[in-house]
Amino acid sequence: QVQLVESGGGLVQAGESLNLSCSASGNIYSINVMGWYRQAPGKERELVASTPRVGTPTYADSVKGRFTISRDKAETTVQLQMNSLRPEDTAVYTCVAAGWGREGFDYWGQGTQVTVSY
Repeated sequence: QVQLVESGGGLVQAGESLNLSCSASGNIYSINVMGWYRQAPGKERELVASTPRVGTPTYADSVKGRFTISRDKAETTVQLQMNSLRPEDTAVYTCVAAGWGREGFDYWGQGTQVTVSY
């Protein structure tokens, strides 16, 4: 089993930056891909960014050039650096992780609220 705990959400103004962090514990060696979903009220859930242990991160078109996902060398933490935030980035952001050979995400954090005001 893997446990994911997010931190770093909050309230910022448009144009500002925020960094989200997700700490993984448990059987971390079973994890390949880690990423971040977000969901705003009344909207579908969106995979914002994901990164495998080896390979290139992928981003939703809506955040390309503004958000950067990264993992530490110990593979226990994944961060989402969010720059040039917009009000439409307001959502609950949830850390996710997938095991090797899995297409979907097996593990989910509890979510952290990001609110961007005008």
